[in-house]
Amino acid sequence: MSDEGLVESRDGSIIGFKTVGAGPPMVLVHGAAVDRRSWGAVRGRLAERFTVHVMDRRGRGLSTAEREPYDIAREAEDVAAVVEAAGRDVYLVAHSYGARCSLEAALITDAIGRMLLYEPPMSTAERPVAPPDTMRRLRDATAAHDYDVALSTFLVEAVQLSPRAVDAMRTTAAWPAMLGNAPLILREVECAQRADVLERLGKVTVPVRLLVGTETGDYLLPAAGAIVEALPDADLVELVGQGHVANETAPDKLAAAVLEFAS
Repeated sequence: MSDEGLVESRDGSIIGFKTVGAGPPMVLVHGAAVDRRSWGAVRGRLAERFTVHVMDRRGRGLSTAEREPYDIAREAEDVAAVVEAAGRDVYLVAHSYGARCSLEAALITDAIGRMLLYEPPMSTAERPVAPPDTMRRLRDATAAHDYDVALSTFLVEAVQLSPRAVDAMRTTAAWPAMLGNAPLILREVECAQRADVLERLGKVTVPVRLLVGTETGDYLLPAAGAIVEALPDADLVELVGQGHVANETAPDKLAAAVLEFAS
């Protein structure tokens, strides 16, 4: 059984979350093209030790009452609002683009006690999140409202899943929900390309662990390394044998890594 909650972000957007479990506060932040349900296979184990608040990022699920204009800074405010509603000394766990938003959130709230970030995307000098051709295809597909093409382009060329894996995803119950979130992909990839957060991360003093799969996209390890170097108290741990969606492919392994960093 879970309880629903709503908070108002700084710009007036309404951000929703569901709460399960009992114990110290934890907030889970999902990545692109998905919603809070992407944590479904992980949250039960975490809820055995924590009060887990699983948020929907703006534009989907319980968080569709959003104000414009969009920017990752607004997403950071959303995360901060949920964290502050959860309590103090909150353990913030975030995946992919949600991890990028969480880095920004750590700069504007003092309610976070520690963070575990799984593969935050960020372009580096050698490895962009999405090369120019990929960005062109995403923009063209989004402008044409061809969200199947936008979603598959994102998954294959940015997330770097195999075409076979994406074809398998098309047969799952999650695919229609991902298509529904596909209009939001372009704006998030555009923000993920930026690396300006690095120059501000020296102000984040809480312990941070960057988790990276050994079988993941080629730009994610350099991005994690750059983020770890910019943070005062951070380390990098590999999740052996996993790619970008370990929350789906190895939820027990991911949950164990989250719990291991809990103290």
